[in-house]
Parts: sequence; C-alpha cells; structure tokens
Amino acid sequence: MERYLDAVRGAPISLSEPDRPSLPVVLASPHSGRRYTPEFLASVEVPEAELRRAEDAFVDRLFSSAPGLGVPLLAAEFPRSMVDVNREALELDPDMFEGSLPAEANTRSPRVVAGLGAIPRLSAGGHPLYRRPLPVEAGLGAIDRFWRPYHHALARLVGKAQASFGVALLIDCHSMPSAGGLGDTAGGQTLADIVLGDAFGQTCDALLVERAEDFLTGRGYAVVRNTPYAGGFTTRHYGRPADGVHALQIEINRALYLDEATIEPTAAFAAVSRDLLGLVEALGRRTLDLRGPGRPSGE
Repeated sequence: MERYLDAVRGAPISLSEPDRPSLPVVLASPHSGRRYTPEFLASVEVPEAELRRAEDAFVDRLFSSAPGLGVPLLAAEFPRSMVDVNREALELDPDMFEGSLPAEANTRSPRVVAGLGAIPRLSAGGHPLYRRPLPVEAGLGAIDRFWRPYHHALARLVGKAQASFGVALLIDCHSMPSAGGLGDTAGGQTLADIVLGDAFGQTCDALLVERAEDFLTGRGYAVVRNTPYAGGFTTRHYGRPADGVHALQIEINRALYLDEATIEPTAAFAAVSRDLLGLVEALGRRTLDLRGPGRPSGE
C-alpha cells in the first residue's frame, strides 16, 4: 500500500498497487472517502448522517482485492462533501466564498449551478452545507491539498498502464441510491442495478462497453447505459480512445450490497464484490485486444 499524505491536514488518498501489473486497468474510487476532518464538521450546519448520504459508501472495499488481479486501486479517503475530485479543479461557486476566485474558474457549469461543484454548496439532501461563506484562500487551499494530489496520482497510474501495455482502461467506480436516481418502480427502487457511463460513446471503445454489459447481464444484473449517469469529469477528462486510453464510469445500485439506512454492508457484499472483480478481469483482457501491432505487451 502506497499513501500520498497531505502535509498540512493529514487527509490521505490511498493507493494499492500490485507488485506486477498484469492487466492494463486502473481502478479509481473518488467518492468513498469517510474521513471528515474536525475543522470541516465544525464549519457545516448539517448532521453527519446527512453528509454520509453523499458517500459512495464501501465502493473502495468492493474493489479492494483488485491488486491480486494485477490492477491498481486509487481511492480518495476524504469525503466528496469536502472536495469532489470528479469535478474540474476550479469548478466553484463564487457565492460560497469571501474574495475573488481566479479568472479561470468555471463558475457557471450545471454542477456549480446545482450546488455540486468541486467544493459542494449543498448536501445530498439539498441543504446548504456551510454556516457562512468560506475565505477564498481556504477553498483554493483545499483544492491544492485534496484535488491535485488525487489527480496527480491518477494521471500517473493511467500513464504507467499505457506505457506498460500500449493501451489503458480507467474504470471510475461509483454507487447510486436505490431510489430517486433512475426512475422508481412502484416499490420505490430504481430499475437498474448498474449504470455504465461512457459519455454516449465518447470515452471508451464500444467493444469494452459491450463486454461490460454482457458480463453483468450474464450474472443477472439489470444494466443500462448513460442514463442518468453518463460520466463525470474523470471519465471525460481521461477517456481518449483515439490515443489508446479508455475510461468507463460504473454506478452500482447501493441496495445490491448496502443497508442504506444504517450504511453498513449486507450479506450480499462478498458476492457483489466477486462479480465486480470478475468484470475487471474480463474488461482487462478485452482491453488487451485493442492494442495496435507492435505495442507493449506488459509481460
């Protein structure tokens, strides 16, 4: 286990790398962090139980055995309510801050307008997070301490995989609530178990998306593509199929593995984890098929 530690606040990102990479896959879990700093908790006006609703709880643990397949796993251990690394670095709401943001800040994206920028304005329940505006220096400092180390590590991993194998697949791993995300049934549950996001064909070769869908449906999961989650910043930023780098976002229905009321894993956790690791291996082997002639084998 290799750790990149923030020198000031001590909020880590964790990276588990295999001794010998054997597949051209990188796994990332940007929203499963559970380490809330005392300073953050003192600055917000919503209870911690509501903060935790924003977590992709235990997604990092679903994929924790991936290094045994020869695949690295990067996870943000800080929560997305503090800093959301699946946004642009400066995707920020100016109304949240005292002082002026840099001129290059993206202050009008749909995510910022919705209160869900790189530093969120709203909780998962739609309530204002902060008691008062933040000093702009604090916001930019949080981006430097949390966002930048995470993406520095992720870019390194993707580049290393491509250099080793001639091709790379980034799988950005998320979870979604069982109700309210995709369109509810009469029982209040979403209609899909898994949502695969490739920005409507822009970030990942269709052969990989088809392989993912076939693998999951063959194991009994209901799968849809790009609705309502087509892929966030990470998928769109790193996915460059023409350059041999593919990115696929996967959203997992939390009811498959989690008691959403208590935020604790259920008895089905181990079986879901095994299926997801099987998916990673299947996609890794299919990704190798996309190498051009004369490209590295990774052996």
